[in-house]
Order: sequence, then C-alpha cells, then structure tokens
Amino acid sequence: MIMKKTFSLIAGLCCMMSCAGPDNDIPALIPVPSEAVFHGGYYTAGGASSPEDYCRLAEVCVDSVRYGSVGEEGYELEVTRKGIRINAATEAGAFYGKQTLMQLVSGRGVRCAVIHDSPRFPYRGIHLDVSRHFFSKEEVLKILDEMGRYKFNNFHFHLTDNGGWRIQIDRYPLLTELGAYRVMKDWDGWWEMDSRLFCRKDDPGAYGGFFTKEDIREIVAYAAERHINVIPEIEFPAHSDAVFVGYPHLNCTGTRYGNGEFCPANEQVYEFADNVLLEVMELFPSEVIHIGGDEARKHAWGKCPACTELMRREGMTDVSELQCYMISRLQKFLNSHGRAMAGWDQIIVNDDLDSLSVSYTYRGQRGGILAANRGIRTVMTPGEILYFDWYQADPKQEPKAMYGYSPIKKMYAFDPVPVTPESAAANESMVQGKYVSPDTSIFIRPEMAGYVIGVQGSTWAEYIPDEQHLEYMMFPRFLAVAEQAWSSPDRKDWQDFRYRMNVHRHILEARGWNVYDLHNAPEIEITASGDRSIMEIEPENPEAEVRYTLDGSDPVIGSALYSSPVMLSGDAPVTVKAAPFIGGRRAGYIRELTVTPGESYRDYYPYMD
Repeated sequence: MIMKKTFSLIAGLCCMMSCAGPDNDIPALIPVPSEAVFHGGYYTAGGASSPEDYCRLAEVCVDSVRYGSVGEEGYELEVTRKGIRINAATEAGAFYGKQTLMQLVSGRGVRCAVIHDSPRFPYRGIHLDVSRHFFSKEEVLKILDEMGRYKFNNFHFHLTDNGGWRIQIDRYPLLTELGAYRVMKDWDGWWEMDSRLFCRKDDPGAYGGFFTKEDIREIVAYAAERHINVIPEIEFPAHSDAVFVGYPHLNCTGTRYGNGEFCPANEQVYEFADNVLLEVMELFPSEVIHIGGDEARKHAWGKCPACTELMRREGMTDVSELQCYMISRLQKFLNSHGRAMAGWDQIIVNDDLDSLSVSYTYRGQRGGILAANRGIRTVMTPGEILYFDWYQADPKQEPKAMYGYSPIKKMYAFDPVPVTPESAAANESMVQGKYVSPDTSIFIRPEMAGYVIGVQGSTWAEYIPDEQHLEYMMFPRFLAVAEQAWSSPDRKDWQDFRYRMNVHRHILEARGWNVYDLHNAPEIEITASGDRSIMEIEPENPEAEVRYTLDGSDPVIGSALYSSPVMLSGDAPVTVKAAPFIGGRRAGYIRELTVTPGESYRDYYPYMD
C-alpha cells in the first residue's frame, strides 16, 4: 500500500540537524560535498527564520577568476557567527552554494562551516516518460524544484512514444488531435488490444493529454532558473504508434495501427523528422536533442520493396543497416543546426557518430563501457540499477512495477565509471542478480574514463498511472542518484548516507511529496567461517530496530533484537526470519532466508516479477 505522511516544515528543519546519524551534530547534507569542516556555533539574524531568508542575507561573489579553484559549477561556502559568504565562478556555482546553505539551516540558525564543493560529473540527470502515462505541467515543475535543490542539471523529457504524443507541433496538428489520447488508461489493457486504439480528446473515456508550446516554454524557463537544461526526446525510428494514427503514410505498411516504425526508405519521413525537429529546436535551447534510436523491430522493413531498393542502392547487406542510415541522417540534420544528437545505446552501432553525440546506456553497463572505450560521450542509466519504475521493495508485496528489483542500496552501490575488473564485476553482479567474476568482466580503460559524462535516474511510466505513484517510485531513490552524480567516490559512504537520506525523507514529506517510507525487509548477509556462518542484518530504515527468529516463526516485538553479528552453527539448515520494528510495531516486510551453517549468502537483488 502506498502511504503518505505529513510533517511540519519546522520539525523537518530541526531534524536536519538532530537526526543526522551517529554524530547527530553534523548536518545531513545531500549530496555530500567534496570538503566540509563544521565549527562550533551558529549564525543567526533577527527576522530570519527560513532557508530562503538566510540565502538573501548571504554575501555572494561570482567571479570567473575562481574558475581554476572551483570549476564551472563549484562553490565555496563559509558560515561564521558574523555572516555567510558564497564564492563561485558562475551563477550556477552560486546557486548550488545556496542549496547547500539551505540544508545548513536549522531551528538554531545556520551551522558554522567552511565548505569547498564541486560536482563529479558535468551531466546529472533525471528522465521522465510522459507518454505511457501523462503527468501535468505542475508535477513537472515540482520535480524541477527538487532537481534544483539536489543539484541535478539535466531534465530528460521523454515526450513521444507508443503511448501518446505529448508536444504540440503546429505543422502536424494530428499528432495531438489523434495521437495524444487513447481509449483507456490501463497500460496492459491497452497494450494487449488487437489494435491499440487512439481517440480524440472529447471521445467518451479518452485518456491522455499534451503540452502546448506555451507549457513547454514555461517548463524550459522554470528549469533554466534552476540551472537545469531540458533535453527533449522525440522518438525515431521506432516507438511511434501515436504518429501513424494521424500520418499512416510514414510507415512501410501505410496502416494506422500495428506498425510502430517509420519507413527508412520514405523521403517524406525525413521531411517530417526535419520539420518536427525544427519546431522542437525553437522551443528547447539544449545543445543535445535526443532522438531515441532504440528497439526498432524492423519486421516491416524486411518486407518493404522501397527498403529493399534502398539497401541495394546503398550497398547494405542487412536490414539492421537501415536503422544506421536513419540515425546518420538525423545526426547530420541536427549538426547542421548547431545541435548534437543523443540516443539510447543502440546508436553506438553507427560507426559515424561524431564527437558531440551522446549515448545513453540503458541495457546494463556494457554499452556504456564500449562507448567510453570508443571515445563516445556516454550517460550511465542502466535499467537494472537506475530505473525508478523497477520495484524498490519486495516485489511480491509492492504495487505492480517493471521487471526487477532496485532498492535504494543497490542504486547507491553502483559505480558509474568501472575502470577496474573488480568494479565492473560488482556492477555486473547487480545487473545479472548473481555473482560475476572479475575475470569475465569488461571495464573502461582508465584513460577513457572522462567519456562517462554523467549518470541519470530514469522513470518509465507503464506501471506508474498517476502522480502519487510517480512520487512513491522516485523518492527517496532520487537522493541516491543525486549523490552518485555529484559526490566524489571517496566521499560516498552507505552507512552515513542511510542516516542522511532518512532525514531528507522527512523533509520531502514536509514539502508534500508522497515518499516511499523505507518499509522493506532487512537485508541479511551470511559469511562462512569454518563450519559455522556469521549472520549480519541491516534494516533499510535506520530508525528501525530488527527483530529476528531462527526457528522459522514470524518475528514479533518479543523476538530477539539484532544488535551485532550472530553466529550460526550446527549441521541442520537454519531458517532465519527478520523484520523491522518502529515504536513497538512491525514497520515493514519479513525477510526469510534458509542457510546451512558453513555457507555464505549475499543478496545480489535477484527478485523478479
């Protein structure tokens, strides 16, 4: 069940200081800064009570001469009993300094500190699919608010797909008149129809929506105020059912339903693509325009006489080369208008990608490793780890989600730049849900590590039917991605992050978000020690205590309290059950594991639906 709690903002601000973990006098900053030294005392000012009040009182100095010390987006923040000063080379750096300053505010004032900080990656992204299910402009703006607070700088706006076309295009009005609404909301029900029917807005039962050009301009401007770049995605050559209901002549079969790919041999397709992209580029100043480029089934291409003729003319020997042909033309068009092309990792099949093109790696980490080693800019967003639409807790008990299991610890553990066999193997173990040996793992050559330009948390909406559910799936995993994207690896620490994340979970709730409340079962790890095993248990929620049993019975408040590693011995298998408790009541699921003493067990997140 999706739960929603409310907390007062004042209580949340106090919690920022008082619940930060073992050292409860250290502010719970997310993402953790590069360097932070906290001093005794607080800065207070008469009449100042909110974080915004203190930001207005700060002395802010933006001077490009500081570029060498803090970089393009870094900052220096100093808080003394006498005042606050932020130094940065750019307005973006000053903005990020203010976000950290706001996290230093508590009911006692602003904690005295000296902080030097800059991001690990130039690209720190959040992706939102509004095609499968449509989310309002207001919800998008709300997400942008949190992106700014947690120092994300790219919003990947997935505007078109099979589920609906979500952006006004003046030259092709049928895209939204016929392609923005479908006959039912339920994704599985609609997807399994013999013909996935669309309809007009006023038809009975119509579901959907789209963003007008004015909506888009407002979103882009709102994002820019928070130093966020909005990257539009317009799907080519596949995922385009919503196009053909109005313009069926653009696919190989000329049908309104049942064919989701553009015809690569039809010159009208390129006229359509160019015209749509011209209107998109008028709305979005982003250097990068995302064209999809993934999952073309190609069935119709193999039966299309025009495609066969194009292959003969261009000397192609395989139908898959038609996709490369289309990608090349789109790249050339975007380049001619001063833009760079981005696509999902299938685009790395093209051998003519230019130095500005960007590959988004979603099929595990392999595509990102291959792209970086080829010198292709890549964003890491492997579905098995960084997709918000995957289960974040026990799939058997959570609302329906996609494919697999990605709790917050798994997201936090991911290494976006695996430059050793060991780090690549650790990632691959999480991807595959089983142990993978370093001997079998490819990795990024250290000299090519800079081609990983960032990481992105991606939200696909097949099973996210409304905004409450969207928030439940995104938060607080959003915080793990924020720290992945901003903080240097040597500053990351899971145990410390657990406490800080829990503080921010309450802050997010105070701001009105429907946050997943960390009610998953405790994680159990077993390490062999001779003919015995050592059991360690960790709850997802650091506010919880863990009660466990070794006889197969369900834990209750009177069961053994876990406080330190437990030795398991004997010849017979032991059934361990563990559950979190808060305030004397069970606060989450029961984790069950049967182990034979002398064996080891580590959870590689194998749950699948």
